[in-house]
Amino acid sequence: MSNPLFGMMQGQAPMNGMMQRFQKFRQMFRGDPKQQVQQMLSSGQITQYQYNAAVQQAQQMARMMGIK
Repeated sequence: MSNPLFGMMQGQAPMNGMMQRFQKFRQMFRGDPKQQVQQMLSSGQITQYQYNAAVQQAQQMARMMGIK
């Protein structure tokens, strides 16, 4: 059986599926993402802890992609 992590690093099925889902989400998304997240935080849909965790993950991904 092949290692799924190795396959992801080579751009095989799991990573391709994730990228396809992201592209679909990106095409359908409308509005200002920061404003929507702030609205979710204000309404209680997400907690401050969840917000902080998401910000950290986004910053890590941006660094990995070379985006500031």
